[in-house]
Amino acid sequence: MQLFLIIAAAHFLALLSPGPDFFLVARTSLAEGWRTATGACLGIALANGLFIVAAFAGTAVLTPHSAAFTLLQLAGCLYLLYLGALFIRHAGHSGLGTVTSAQADQGVGTWHRAASRGLLSGLLNPKNALFYASLASMLSGPYATTGWKTLYGIWMFGVVLLWDILIAFMIGNPYVLRRFERVLPWLERISGGMLIVLALGVIAFGLA
Repeated sequence: MQLFLIIAAAHFLALLSPGPDFFLVARTSLAEGWRTATGACLGIALANGLFIVAAFAGTAVLTPHSAAFTLLQLAGCLYLLYLGALFIRHAGHSGLGTVTSAQADQGVGTWHRAASRGLLSGLLNPKNALFYASLASMLSGPYATTGWKTLYGIWMFGVVLLWDILIAFMIGNPYVLRRFERVLPWLERISGGMLIVLALGVIAFGLA
């Protein structure tokens, strides 16, 4: 259970920092309304789900404590270190202020088109594949069973979907947008620090 909480926390912390998927949801919500934006949210979640299945299926063929598995764990930790350092270095430079209705896509679009854009955005984001591979590489022992992987997958899919829907619902409120932009640099620094601590912990104890 402790490992589940650690990985779930790392996954959620990574969601806090805006990326291409976040800005797609924000622009769709501002241009076409939050209901249409939920289509983009579902598409993004489905793309994440595909990466989760691929990552967990890939590690299933690796024997724990083997050289290949250890290398995969090390690569995953190095990526989390890189991601954490990136969050800290670029904290406060995500540019939420540029997300305005005037700059958002002006096409009418339907819910299904928004879902297609979300799916494409999620699949073309290379960070998604690398991030889920790094999380999957941390599973070992009793936490690498099919049951645990299914639980991880359902949890991560649900968190991505609910978080993006929440963003879509709230992003249309200018007050909420300004408040979020104000605290975002600190969220990014804290998230980056936690990811670095997680990676160092796995290197120190998981690879020992």
